[in-house]
Amino acid sequence: MSFADKTLQCADCGADFVFTGEEQEFFSSKGYTNEPKRCLTCRRTRRSQKSDGDGFAGRQLYGATCAQCGKDCEVPFEPRDGRPVYCSDCFGRLRSR
Repeated sequence: MSFADKTLQCADCGADFVFTGEEQEFFSSKGYTNEPKRCLTCRRTRRSQKSDGDGFAGRQLYGATCAQCGKDCEVPFEPRDGRPVYCSDCFGRLRSR
């Protein structure tokens, strides 16, 4: 299948950008069905904002105590009574079992 370059408009900054044939081929090989909505610069900016610090950029964090090790931690959801909350270390260990 042959892919031709396409000019798209960025949903964030409004600039035109080229969705190259090579990029289209890559997207197709990964099973992606949607075209990118953002130019490369805006995609990189958005990705870096998401991965700043602990990965919860822009989210409200709540204080909690880990049900396994007792360490104070912050979680991106409001803890409820009767439901255990785990720090990232303990959660990772429990998840890998």
